[in-house]
Amino acid sequence: MTLLLRCHPGIGPRVEGEALVAADDFSARYDLDRLAGTFSRPGHKLAGLSYVDRVLVLNTAKGGVASAWMLREMTERGLAPKAILFNAANTILAQGAAFAGMALCDRFEDGDITRLIATGDRVIVDPPAGLVTVKKQAATVET
Repeated sequence: MTLLLRCHPGIGPRVEGEALVAADDFSARYDLDRLAGTFSRPGHKLAGLSYVDRVLVLNTAKGGVASAWMLREMTERGLAPKAILFNAANTILAQGAAFAGMALCDRFEDGDITRLIATGDRVIVDPPAGLVTVKKQAATVET
């Protein structure tokens, strides 16, 4: 099954990758071990999981200006997600994605993306078009 999700036109290049999803918020500063490429905050729903080369699907961004340069640093080290999808991004994370050359989209018309996309789904993120295509994995398709 394939879903086509419409969102506000985003930032960055068209990318494809495997989704890593949590109905949780995101801070590059407080939630990540940027040297190991994993979620490190014990209370985060993705704690211990690698975000490298994945499409992160999260509720919203939190934190301050440090997150902007941290996204760039992660990209330069080759330890960054391919894209980040939010229900609602903040201006700092949008600036950080632009600075890092990373795909970022938010404000989806179809509802809560942490419920529409599941970990393991293949996701094509096309920020300029404001489109995200989700190829549902058999185990994640709801009946």
